[in-house]
Amino acid sequence: MVLGDPSPMPPPRSHGTRPLDLAQGRVDMAHGSGGRASAQLVEELFAKAFDNGPLRQGNDGAVLGLPPGAEGCRLVVATDAHVVSPIFFPGGDIGCLSVHGTLNDVAVMGARPLWMAAAFVLEEGFPLADLARIVASMARASREAGVPIVTGDTKVVERGKGDGVFITTTGVGVTLPGVELGGDRARPGDAVLVSGPIGDHGLAILGQREELAFESPIVSDTAALHGLVETMLGAAPGIHVLRDPTRGGVATSLNEIARQSGVGIVLEERAIPVRESVAAACEILGLDPLYAACEGRCLVVCPAGEAGILLEAMRSHPLGNAAARIGEVVEDAQAFVQMRTAFGGSRVVDWLTGDQLPRIC
Repeated sequence: MVLGDPSPMPPPRSHGTRPLDLAQGRVDMAHGSGGRASAQLVEELFAKAFDNGPLRQGNDGAVLGLPPGAEGCRLVVATDAHVVSPIFFPGGDIGCLSVHGTLNDVAVMGARPLWMAAAFVLEEGFPLADLARIVASMARASREAGVPIVTGDTKVVERGKGDGVFITTTGVGVTLPGVELGGDRARPGDAVLVSGPIGDHGLAILGQREELAFESPIVSDTAALHGLVETMLGAAPGIHVLRDPTRGGVATSLNEIARQSGVGIVLEERAIPVRESVAAACEILGLDPLYAACEGRCLVVCPAGEAGILLEAMRSHPLGNAAARIGEVVEDAQAFVQMRTAFGGSRVVDWLTGDQLPRIC
């Protein structure tokens, strides 16, 4: 629900300048000056694409009210900066990624996202056609998720002092009734699940960046997870932990949970879903899919007795149709994550050291 004037957005005001040339034009320093050019960029591009009541008011911030039934709920706020390179990749772009990434950070806290804010840092000379494509992608992702972008900001830096476009998004949501989630809530005996194949996003970015021709196309899994999360919590309200494994991938996310909860985690290599194309690309490049970023996957830690019904619920949703049980939580004062390998041995799955794939989100 969004509060605000429901009337259509008025046409852009005239600033004594020609309309933006979205086909051939480029960002210049005047677009970040706060003057006529700034107002024109906001009105003809951002406000037109993101149109909604609070944004239409044209204030420095959005005044919002909680929807009916949210009384007594807690607010959840998450913010995320996006510096992905390249900005366009198979399956998405920096625009939809900036929406999905923040919505997912709100969702895995057991909250329903309500509103978003977006801030852009643009480099002088950036093509307006590319900016319009990114903004359209953000607007589409926002509408599909049912979460409006209600306020924002734009800054321009000199040529050579940025890298095209950086986007920071902030999401606000309210907790779902009776839900208590946190990285410190995993308990020995819990089951560990994942909503689908891992590593797609990281390898899609790498393939585009390095112009690699994989035998089978690899497409980013970027998606908004809050619908899946609500389905999961409706079926199994006793879930202990949710996490979206972005930078550092599944391995790093599980190490974070193990450390926060003071437990160990044991994974079954054979059970972890990895697409053949991703596994083959990782083998050729010397990478481990456990450390490759996902942008549309969810890790779950739940009581073992709820794992079956939860998997059934996840598989009923388009974003969880390949969900799998991949491990268990065990007692371990050292908080190690370990893997039972396909060959019958075991190995430690440590924290990511360095940056296996930089600038993937």
